[in-house]
Amino acid sequence: MLLEQQRLTDPAWRQWGPYVSDRQWGTVREDYSADGDAWNYTTHDMARSYTYRWGEEGIAGFCDDQQQLCLALALWNGQDPILKERFFGLTNPEGNHGEDVKELYFQLDSAPSHAYQRMLYKYPQQAFPYQQLLDENRRRTRLDPEFELLDTGLFDEDRYFDVTIEYAKASPQDILMVVTVVNRGPDAAPLHVLPTLWYRNTWVWGDDSDGVPSAQPSLSLQADGMVRAEHIQLGRYVLQAEESPVTGKPAWLFCDNETNKARLYDVHNGAAYPKDAINDYVVQGTQAVNPTQTGTKAAAHYVLTVEPGSEIKIRLRLTNADQPDNVAVSLADVDAIMAQRKADTDDFYASIHPREASEDEKRVQRQAFAGMLWNKQYYYYDVSRWLAGDPNQPPPPPERAAGRNHSWLQLINAGVISMPDTWEYPWYAAWDWAFHCVTLGMIDPGFAKEQLMLLTNEWYMHPNGQLPAYEWAFSDVNPPVQAWAAWRVYHMEKRHKPQGEEDITFLRAVFHKLMLNFTWWVNRKDNMGNNIFEGGFLGLDNIGVFDRNEVLPNGSHLEQADGTSWMAMYALNMMRIALELANHDPVYDEMATKFFDHFLYIAGAMTNTGGNRDGLWDEDDGFFYDQLRLSDGSVERLRVRTLVGLIPMFAVEVLSDPLLRARPAFLERMVWFKSHRPDLYSQVSRYNEVGQDETRLLSLLRGFRLKSLLTRVLDENEFLSPHGVRAVSQVYRDHPYEFTLDGNTFRLAYTPAESVSDMFGGNSNWRGPVWMPVNYLLINSIERFYAYFGDGFTVEYPVGSGKLVTLRDVARELTDRLISLFTVGPTGNRPVFGGHPKYRDPHFRDHILFYEYFDGDNGRGVGASHQTGWTGLVAELIDRKYTSQQAVKPGASIVDEQSGPNCG
Repeated sequence: MLLEQQRLTDPAWRQWGPYVSDRQWGTVREDYSADGDAWNYTTHDMARSYTYRWGEEGIAGFCDDQQQLCLALALWNGQDPILKERFFGLTNPEGNHGEDVKELYFQLDSAPSHAYQRMLYKYPQQAFPYQQLLDENRRRTRLDPEFELLDTGLFDEDRYFDVTIEYAKASPQDILMVVTVVNRGPDAAPLHVLPTLWYRNTWVWGDDSDGVPSAQPSLSLQADGMVRAEHIQLGRYVLQAEESPVTGKPAWLFCDNETNKARLYDVHNGAAYPKDAINDYVVQGTQAVNPTQTGTKAAAHYVLTVEPGSEIKIRLRLTNADQPDNVAVSLADVDAIMAQRKADTDDFYASIHPREASEDEKRVQRQAFAGMLWNKQYYYYDVSRWLAGDPNQPPPPPERAAGRNHSWLQLINAGVISMPDTWEYPWYAAWDWAFHCVTLGMIDPGFAKEQLMLLTNEWYMHPNGQLPAYEWAFSDVNPPVQAWAAWRVYHMEKRHKPQGEEDITFLRAVFHKLMLNFTWWVNRKDNMGNNIFEGGFLGLDNIGVFDRNEVLPNGSHLEQADGTSWMAMYALNMMRIALELANHDPVYDEMATKFFDHFLYIAGAMTNTGGNRDGLWDEDDGFFYDQLRLSDGSVERLRVRTLVGLIPMFAVEVLSDPLLRARPAFLERMVWFKSHRPDLYSQVSRYNEVGQDETRLLSLLRGFRLKSLLTRVLDENEFLSPHGVRAVSQVYRDHPYEFTLDGNTFRLAYTPAESVSDMFGGNSNWRGPVWMPVNYLLINSIERFYAYFGDGFTVEYPVGSGKLVTLRDVARELTDRLISLFTVGPTGNRPVFGGHPKYRDPHFRDHILFYEYFDGDNGRGVGASHQTGWTGLVAELIDRKYTSQQAVKPGASIVDEQSGPNCG
C-alpha cells in the first residue's frame, strides 16, 4: 500500500487541511440585516476590520477541522491601499454578470490527506485596480463581457510576482509551510510577505454549538523567537518562522481577532488592537500593533526586494508542542520533508492516472483533483442561534424571525464540507455536493461516503425529509441525485475491494435516510397526485421560459419534465440499491418492488397513459416538454427544446438475468405488471426482452424515443457543440421561443455564455452553455443504454453526416469533446481560456481553471472560475476514456441501418 493510501486510513491525517474559505464576507451566515441583504451587510471593505461570527477567510488558508487555529498568507506590494489578506471580487449587484472573483490564483496540487498542498497566486507589482474593476463592471451591461483583471493591462509587461504556497505535514499535527516568491518582471521590486496565524473568534458569542469552548486562547512571542499558541481544547502549538541572510529576520506583529468598532461604527469601546491593526501598521505606518507581542492574531513580517527572475523562499513550521515527538523539530529538514510528501503525492496519482492518458490529460486530471481538495471548507451555521442572535450581542431585527430559513430551526452544520467554489460559492448546494462525491470517490472513497451521509444527517435534513438546498434558501429544491451518487461511490469502491468486503453498512444507512427524502418528494412535489412532479427551478436557474419558482396566477401550475424525470431516476436508483441490499437481507426485496412500482407509475404519467394527450412526451415533435396545467384542468405544452426534455434519458437501469433469478419475488412483480398493467408496460422499455449479455432494460424510453431524442442531441445545429451538449438548442439563436400567459409574453433565446437576464441573480446561465454535471449524466446514461442494446443499435453521428455509430461510440465522442475543454488543442490554446493570448505564456499555459460552465459556441469558461466542484467530474471522464471498453469505429452509411428487435 502506498504511503498516501496508508494515511487515508488514519483520520488524524485529515485533522488539518485547506479548510479556510476564500470568502466569508457577503455570505448569508454573516448577514444580520432586517431585509436579508447579505451582500451589503458585510463587504470586502469591511472584511479587514470585521470579526466574523461563523467562519474565517484567507489566501491559501490551512486550519484544523474545527477551524480553531488558522494559518494563511498576506502580501503587500508597497502600492496597494490595503494588505492583500483576502481575494477581491465583486458582489452580485456590482458585477454585470453577478458576483465574480477578480484575482489570478490556481489550485495546482493536493494529496487527499492534505499531507501535501500547492497553489499559485499571481500578485501585481503595481497598485491592485480595485476601483477600476468596480467602476468598469458597473458601467457594463448584461450584454457586455465581464471586465477581468487581465483586461486592466497590469500583466502585459509581466510586472507581477508568482507566489507559490506549499503545505506539507511531517506528521498529522506538524505542518510545514513554504512560500516561494518569483519576480516575473524586468526590474527589482519590493514585496512584504506576512504569513499569518490567528484564532477564529469563539470567545465573544457565549456558549456555542460548534463544540469549541468559549474560553479565549492566546498567541505570544517567546524568547526563542517562536510564537506559542495556547488553546484550551486544541492544546499548545508553536510557530517557527525562518530567519536567513536572504529573508532577513521577520518582525512579529500582534493584534486581536476582534472588530475595529471605531472604523466601522464610530464606537470607541472596542479592542485596543483590533483585527486590522497589522494592516494599519504595514500600510499606513501607524503604531497600531500590540507592543507586548501577544494577542489572538500574529504575522511574521518579511520585507523583501526581489530581483528580476529571482526566487526567494520563506519556510515556517507549525507544530503541536504537546506531542512528545515534536519537541525538537526545527526548520532544518523542511525542504526534505516537503520533497518527500511531494514524491508521495506523485506516487499516489501515478496509481490513479490511466497509463494510456497523455501527459496533458494527466495534468488536467491532477489539477481537477487538486481543485476539489482545495475547495474543502469548514462550514458552520446554526440557524436557530443565527435567527435569535447571541446573548452577548445586540438582538437582531425582529423581521428576521419570519425571514430567510426560519423554518429550518433544526439545522446545525459544523464541519468540513466539499464546496463548489470557496470564493463564489462558499456554501454547499445539495446537488453539487453529490457530484463532488463521485469525483472524490476516485481518490478518497471514505471521505466521499462521509459527505453523502452528512447531508442526510438529522442536523441537515429537515424533519419532514427535505434536504437543504443552499444557505440562500434551504427550502428551494435541487434535483435528487444523492441516491445515484451513493450507488456510484459504493460501486466504484466495490470494484477495488475483495468480494465480501463491500461497504454494505454505508449503503444501508444512506438508503434508509434517502427513503425519508423520497417520501417527502412524493408528498410535497406531486401537486395533483398523478405522478407528474414539480419542483421549481431544480438547479437549472433560468432554463425556463419564465421563473419556475414563481407561483402562477389563477391556480395554474407547471408540470415539469425534469422534475418528473429526476423522480423516475430516483426511483430506479433506490430500486437498484435495494436489490443490492437484498443480496444480504431479503427484506429489501419488498423495498425494491416498491421503487419499481413508483418508477412504472411515473413513467406512465409522463408518456400519455391511456392514450390521452396530458403526458409530457410530444409524439409529433419526438421530445419531452414541460406543460402548464391551467385552473380549468386543461394543459398547454411549452414547446421549447431545452435540457429539460433530455433529462428523461437519465432514468435508466440495466439489470442482469443472474441478478433477477436471485431475486424471484422482484422478478415475479415485473411479470405481474406486464400481465396486469399493459397500459404501463407499453409506455416503458420492454423489460421482458433480453438484451446483450443477458440484460434487461428499465427506462422511460423505448428505442424509437431514445433515437428521437438523440437526433436532437447529436445535431450540431441544435444541442451538440464542439465541447459537449448545450443546455438549450441553438435553433433559438435566431428564432427565440415566445409564450404568452395572462397577457404577458415570455421569451427564451439561445444565449451561449453569460446570462443576459437577472433571473436567479444573473450569475448563472442555462440557456445555451455546456454544463459538466448534466453532460456527465448524459454520457453515463448512454453507456447504460449501450450495455443493453449493444452494437446492433446505431445512430447517426453527427446528424447529417450519414455515418452510423454505436451508443458506446457516442459516449466516447461526447467524453472527448468535454475533455477537450481543458487540453491543449491544435492551435496551442486550451478552449477554456477563450483564446486569451496571456494563456499561451509558459507561466500561465498549464495552470488550469475549472469554470462553472462553458460557452456553447467555443468552450470558453464562464461563471465561477474555481468551481472545480462538479466540473471536477472531468477527472472521472479521463479515467473512463481509458478504462471503458475501446470504442467501435464509426461504421456503415445511414442507408445500411438495420433495425433489430430491441430498437422498436
